[in-house]
Amino acid sequence: MRLNALDWLNFFLADVRGGLGPYLNVFLITNTGWSQAATGAVLTAAGLVGVMAHPAAGEFIDRTRAKRALVIAGTFMLAGCGLAIISFPVLPVVLAADIVMAVLGGLFAPAVAAITVGLCKRDALARRLGRNAAFDRAGNIFIAAAAGGASLAISQQAPFYLAPLFAVLTTLAALSIPASAIDHARARGLPVDKVSHHPGAPASWRMLIRFRPLVVFTAAAALFHFASEPMLPLIAQMLALANPGFETSLTSAAIIIAQFATIFMALLVTKANELGRKPLLALAFAAVPLRGLLAMWSSDPAWLLTLQILDGAGGGLFDALLPLILADIMRGTGHYSLARGLTGTIQGIGGSLSQGAAGYIVTTAGYPAAFFTLAAIAVGGLVLVLTAMPETGVRLGHSID
Repeated sequence: MRLNALDWLNFFLADVRGGLGPYLNVFLITNTGWSQAATGAVLTAAGLVGVMAHPAAGEFIDRTRAKRALVIAGTFMLAGCGLAIISFPVLPVVLAADIVMAVLGGLFAPAVAAITVGLCKRDALARRLGRNAAFDRAGNIFIAAAAGGASLAISQQAPFYLAPLFAVLTTLAALSIPASAIDHARARGLPVDKVSHHPGAPASWRMLIRFRPLVVFTAAAALFHFASEPMLPLIAQMLALANPGFETSLTSAAIIIAQFATIFMALLVTKANELGRKPLLALAFAAVPLRGLLAMWSSDPAWLLTLQILDGAGGGLFDALLPLILADIMRGTGHYSLARGLTGTIQGIGGSLSQGAAGYIVTTAGYPAAFFTLAAIAVGGLVLVLTAMPETGVRLGHSID
């Protein structure tokens, strides 16, 4: 029963966790007259402020036993921020609301991952985290379809009004997971004494900056997000500017295609114990430069929407692997969510900086130049994974575990 509730938690959380981002970008450009450069600058500033809070959020998730309540409160706050932006799309409101959304965005995925680690034993974790990702993406498909239909029938602002509804449904799913079923020591990756079977003390946080697999993975994640993060907004902008009146529905179509592809990638992650983590990670990284290079060829809507399959193969696969690889790396340290927060900060800085950089390149040199630049950066991340990242599915042998 508790694992079925976890399925629905991931399904309904999809809207409030990340569903508003693409619509916000399109709304500001097409409904309020904001330029690509101005939109990118605000999103960059808010993102940089928000991601700096991720390590503190991760440390709090490690320590708290109220993980369900944290998710519930965050969903309603994020939905309120979305409503504030469409009601008052002026700089102070948009900036403040987007900062709050950026901070909250760093809470949901680590909290759900920690709950999952606390519910599942090690040999079942890959299958369960892959299932989490599949239900999350299925939720994105459902929500994007609902938002696209509502925008055509009612208003281009409909996605923002759906967020509070899904916050309520998320609450019901979270409360269906019994609090007593979550092993909070296992959720944070605490070492367990082999004789007494009691959890030990967490390792020093300083090990996070000295442990090579974590450093390599975090650096690769930063390059991945710098290259990948702006691609959907850029494609959504191209579609919106060329097809006025259909902005939200085309954005929804782009999201739906990517999420269908992501479901198949999530199913691959359920087999990560057999296939290995590193080959799947390399596949995720390889999809990003290919997507960027192909996006340069044409602005035809059918072509750009088809390329969203690579978004699912890249971003979807990486997102599904992230909590699993970190669980491998951080087992026995007691800092699982803290490491997730630090990784989120580094990759968030990369993603946030790239929003402004991509907006500037589009303004000065056009969309093809932006896609080429992002593809070149993604190649650097792929090379780092292939040459320096270990296979984490086997025991790493570090002294803390």
